[in-house]
Amino acid sequence: MKVIFRSARIDFVEICEDLIPDYLVMVNDKEHVDRFFGGSDRIYTAEDEHKWLASKLAEQAPVYSMIERESGRYIGNIELRDMHDKEAELGIALTYAMQDKGFGTEAVTALNAYGFGSLGLDRIYLRASPTNHRAIHVYLKCGYREVRRTEDHVYMERNKND
Repeated sequence: MKVIFRSARIDFVEICEDLIPDYLVMVNDKEHVDRFFGGSDRIYTAEDEHKWLASKLAEQAPVYSMIERESGRYIGNIELRDMHDKEAELGIALTYAMQDKGFGTEAVTALNAYGFGSLGLDRIYLRASPTNHRAIHVYLKCGYREVRRTEDHVYMERNKND
């Protein structure tokens, strides 16, 4: 696996076919993970994940798999979507087994540094489910501020100079 950048405990690696079984466990976890992404009853297949992987690699999207360096365990994925005009949207998903261990905060902090530094972004924004209190807490802890709230989403942002 090709390491793109690192934090204290996490290797951020290029997405790859070897991790498709891990991706499937995460995206098909309807109770703990998928429900925060507008969950559906759809079950994703290996073919679905192969197509997703191929499309992300073809567009050279800044999406990374997170691996715990000490154990080699898959943590989840993090990405910067819709990059343009020095702005991008943050997306992150952690496997249930790796939640509540500080990896979310560490990952968002590291991606902020990478996005604002290496990628030259001026603004990173995101949207979260208003019921995902843990994620909102992490984003606030990592310097994001709430800019708008609807019934379905909490919109947050952070600027390079914040």
